[in-house]
Amino acid sequence: MTSIEVRDFRFPLSSSPRDWHGKGPAVSAYFDQLSVFFPLGERFFVRSVKHYQSQLTDPRLQEEVAAFCAQEGHHGREHVAYNERLTAQGLPIAGLERIVRFLLGISMRFFSPRRQLAVTCALEHFTSLMGELVLSKPEVLDGSDPTMRSLWRWHSAEENEHRSVAFDVYQAVGGTFFERCRVMLVVSFFFWSLVVLQQLVFMAQRGVVFSVREHARLFKFLFVNPGVLSSLVRPYLSYFRRDFHPAARGGFELVEAWKRSLAT
Repeated sequence: MTSIEVRDFRFPLSSSPRDWHGKGPAVSAYFDQLSVFFPLGERFFVRSVKHYQSQLTDPRLQEEVAAFCAQEGHHGREHVAYNERLTAQGLPIAGLERIVRFLLGISMRFFSPRRQLAVTCALEHFTSLMGELVLSKPEVLDGSDPTMRSLWRWHSAEENEHRSVAFDVYQAVGGTFFERCRVMLVVSFFFWSLVVLQQLVFMAQRGVVFSVREHARLFKFLFVNPGVLSSLVRPYLSYFRRDFHPAARGGFELVEAWKRSLAT
């Protein structure tokens, strides 16, 4: 298992082209729309985990929580800059963020702190699996702008480094199997509904929402080769196993390989 390292990386995104991914506008839009979630989402994650920090008795887990919060803070900051770039391109980021803020606000208002932590565990499962895919399949970012590729690989690596932290806290404070499964089903519905909505908005802004060619390229990217979503179905379903634990997937060698690549 790799240790959690806090890195204060900054990425100059202003020089990156709008359609920065090698697969074209629709695939660029897919990655870009994911960025809408991160500034608000990362703050929610930090808040839900820190709520229990003083109750933790394991010194190692306390240290990991502190590193988790620092990493997520840096991710949020870089995605604020990312989203400012998207706003400058004419995308309605503020309006889309209002939807995310509304949904997280409902969670904070009506869910107990432990159930809010279960929301974080569910979303961390998504981010760690997506990050694992980016690190394990270089073709996911083939032909991409170097700065954008570096940002997504950094984010992916750190999501894998801290993939177990929220889950370990959840278990430590009495989280249950049935609760986390119920919450995952709710989170999955709202998250993927927003992904579809935002993808259409981003493609419309690029003028390709009615392009059969772009939809075909996106479909192939997501479900055929490299199969960004189709390859995640079985790992996603593993969350519903009673003995599930994020660290059981391994993948830490991917983070180590990424760290070595920083020196080259």
